[in-house]
Amino acid sequence: MSTKVTFSIIVVCRNAGKKLHDTIASIRSQTEKNYEIVVQDGLSTDGSVEGLTAGTDLKVFRERDEGIYDAMNRAVSHTEGKYLFFLNCGDYFADENVLAQVKREIEKHGGPGGSDIEDEKRKGESAAKSRAGEKKRPRPMVLYGNIRERATGAHVMSNPVIDDFACYRNVPCHQACFYDRRLLAKRGFRTCYKVRADYEHFLWCYYRARARMIYMPLTVASYEGKGFSESGENRKRSGAEHAHIVKKYMSRGQVLKYSMVMLLTLAPLRTFLAENEATANMYQAVKRRLYRIKISV
Repeated sequence: MSTKVTFSIIVVCRNAGKKLHDTIASIRSQTEKNYEIVVQDGLSTDGSVEGLTAGTDLKVFRERDEGIYDAMNRAVSHTEGKYLFFLNCGDYFADENVLAQVKREIEKHGGPGGSDIEDEKRKGESAAKSRAGEKKRPRPMVLYGNIRERATGAHVMSNPVIDDFACYRNVPCHQACFYDRRLLAKRGFRTCYKVRADYEHFLWCYYRARARMIYMPLTVASYEGKGFSESGENRKRSGAEHAHIVKKYMSRGQVLKYSMVMLLTLAPLRTFLAENEATANMYQAVKRRLYRIKISV
């Protein structure tokens, strides 16, 4: 199967109501039109999916799932785009030019770089001969930018340099990331992690798949905030999953060193400042200044 679709925008939902329609409207407002929308619905009963406006840009799949990451994995199997992006219900693109800007960044950093899903499945002698004559494909890319957090009104800048400490402390959320489809076709989200599967997958992309992590100096999404992973119970689970995941990808010495750094730099206080409406903008402004210093060094 050959595809010319650049972007697959994945929206998973269940009884999302008006939020689903607002998110779809945000996608359809994009000036770059080489995309498809894949809605993965977990058997909603509120009529929200039935009320979607049909179009050649929209595919809807309705089936029972085992949670948000299972739904995201199921959606991937229905996509055709070279780059995949997950936009939660209630989240929007930051403006109508985001996809156009991302497309320029893709071209700037080496072209599409993606591969059709069938390329990953070809087997046998004919495939071997075909590949022998092909140029070596560039490493897959994860392109990521910044987000705007509506809960606090803050503009959150992602770390422009991904290294070991960044992987331990602060990777960009999935609403900021565009994934070369090879990365998700080869290995989906691990559903044993209920709130940190996207974090674990990002580390897999960096450490195992050796993906190129490309920072884009643009705001990608307007993030609703106060979502699934931020409830009281899931915050506890998040901490436990983080501890388990970093041990998979980092040495004991690294984990100890970075945990001490977090302790000495008052991580709990910084989290409070970042999430408080009265201090979030000030905190993010300081963080942006530090990141820009890091870029220039």
